[in-house]
Amino acid sequence: MNILPFHLWQKAAENLLKHSNMQKGVPVLFLLFFLFAGIGYAQIPEPHQGELLFTRENGRAVSAPLLSQDIDIEISGITARVTVKQEFINLEQVWLDARYVFPLPDACSVDHLLMRIGEREIEGVIQEKQKARQLHEAARREGRKSSLVEQNRPNIFTTDIANIAPGEKISVSIEYQQEVVPVDSIFSLRFPMVVAPRYIPGKAVRFSATGWAPDTDQVTDGSEISPPVDLAGETTVPIRMKIDLASGFPLKRIESLYHGIKVEELEEGHYSITLNGVVKADRDFVLEWEAEEGKETTGALFAETMGENQYMLLMLMPPDTVQNGPVAREVVFILDISGSMAGSSIVQAKKAMVLALSRLQPVDSFNLIVFNQEARSLFTDSKSADRKNIQKALEYISTLQADGGTEMKDALLLALDGKHHHRRIRQVVFVTDGAVGNEDALFAIIEKRLGDSRLFTVGIGSAPNSYFMTRAARVGRGTFTYIGRVSEVGEKVGMLFNKLEHPVISDIRIDLGGNARKIEYYPNPIPDLYYGEPLVVALKTGWENESLHITGREAGNLWEMIGDATKFGKRKGVGTLWARRKVRAFMEALALGEDEQKVKDVVLRTALEHHLVSRYTSLVATDTMVSRPAGTASEQSMVKTPLAHGWQAAAVFGGGSQTATSSALFLLLGVVFLFVGLLFCVIIIKNDSKCA
Repeated sequence: MNILPFHLWQKAAENLLKHSNMQKGVPVLFLLFFLFAGIGYAQIPEPHQGELLFTRENGRAVSAPLLSQDIDIEISGITARVTVKQEFINLEQVWLDARYVFPLPDACSVDHLLMRIGEREIEGVIQEKQKARQLHEAARREGRKSSLVEQNRPNIFTTDIANIAPGEKISVSIEYQQEVVPVDSIFSLRFPMVVAPRYIPGKAVRFSATGWAPDTDQVTDGSEISPPVDLAGETTVPIRMKIDLASGFPLKRIESLYHGIKVEELEEGHYSITLNGVVKADRDFVLEWEAEEGKETTGALFAETMGENQYMLLMLMPPDTVQNGPVAREVVFILDISGSMAGSSIVQAKKAMVLALSRLQPVDSFNLIVFNQEARSLFTDSKSADRKNIQKALEYISTLQADGGTEMKDALLLALDGKHHHRRIRQVVFVTDGAVGNEDALFAIIEKRLGDSRLFTVGIGSAPNSYFMTRAARVGRGTFTYIGRVSEVGEKVGMLFNKLEHPVISDIRIDLGGNARKIEYYPNPIPDLYYGEPLVVALKTGWENESLHITGREAGNLWEMIGDATKFGKRKGVGTLWARRKVRAFMEALALGEDEQKVKDVVLRTALEHHLVSRYTSLVATDTMVSRPAGTASEQSMVKTPLAHGWQAAAVFGGGSQTATSSALFLLLGVVFLFVGLLFCVIIIKNDSKCA
């Protein structure tokens, strides 16, 4: 649709008013309504190749395209070091200030920033968030180049770049550390590539030009986690990726689940992996690798000494055989049928539900809860998993369609009763893409009403909200399973139910060789250990240790492991991973009601000491040289992100769906009606003066 710029709409309206009279007032009024409705869609060129866009006063749009994203990943054992390099060039004749929002793994430890300007390199420093913002803004005003990296969510970050000169190229490199833990003997690394639209509930309190959603009374930073989305599908945000995989043992399989790759074996247990060319950033990248038979890792212990402290990363492996048969369980399924699940996601989810129901035993009971803008349950109470009730559930699932909002609160309130169930194990299986912005409120509900239930999350789609999914499972003392395509459903659901159908190892404790001195470890308390899924604990001590004695309870019996701390591998970054776990633990405590000042003091001190980006700290790199001439203005710009693969724009942003909140649309309509009202008054006044 070809729509004129605003100044032409304005001129057309003035001419219509000039030549109209009372008899023509009504049709003119309707015409003006549509004219000014077009203001909200004033013609601005659609962005290409990840362009940064802004509109100047004369209505002309300019762009600073994102040239490329280069991802370098070095994997060694159970840790990975990742560098994300994003390169921009300003093709316009004006100076630009760029802002872009991008995803990273929710458990990663961002600890390094490097800005490159030609041959010059400027290292980023960690600062308290407000101070870092002040340093960046001062540099911007003074005409100095600056880069600022802030955390909006543990898996959503924002980078601001100040003073990109016409024709200039600037690159920003961000580095982080993360764990790579095997599940069912399969190692997996996921790199998110797109920030999928989040559901932003609540009443709008502030509108901003930085996002498509407003800040609301429930999601106070809604505008910061809703970068503009390219619904036309023209933004590619090209990505190149190179992976150095040093597994330490021969592999029988290396596979990229959703992208084509090239694999070269450099030596036994050491591989070089690249993408097949440049890819579009519209889905998560997932790499899996599996050891040859008999070469599986049975456990791991890595350490790093920093000053007087020793940091350790301990991976606990569960028993490789099941000691007990199935026990009676109550399984409550929660299925997300909101608009963001439309398309391939709802197909995956429904297939997962069908397979999950088929795994129930006659001794089990179950219920099914579905939700979009409201929640409803199939049965008033859990029913026996007999053939009749399962068939009723299957017939109900076959009728479900995905549309509407994403109100998870009511579904969680229905599923979690806060009680203790002494006669059976109670498990809640939550199937969703997690596309919400009010995570903290939902975590508080889970913690308050969990009782002795266990919450298992199943992530669906090409770009699920892994921060919500993993943390909800952690608060719920369960596990997170990710399903990226329909062909994976059978395998992933089967693996999940292998865990659910057998007792877990609980009450896990660590004794450092009888040493009673202080030890600080995370997570604390240590969660349950499930079959097929190892548990990683990060520890900090003030002394060297020789042995680790790990104990727990399995079906009422003692379970134990002995770790030889003298044989651990030295690994740089273990201290950073420990610090990230500590920060995460205190931020979770904040969401569950801990004193904010206490949490801030601990997080700030830990993040500054370990050079980490957090809610209270940011990385900033500022140039000392003034580059933008005095009296020359710089213009603001914002990156558009692709719509996640498999998502349907109409279901997310249109119709009855509120996955992407419609508050901004209502504001636009309000402005339109205001214009119409004012024009109506002008018409009446003009004609009244003629009659007089």
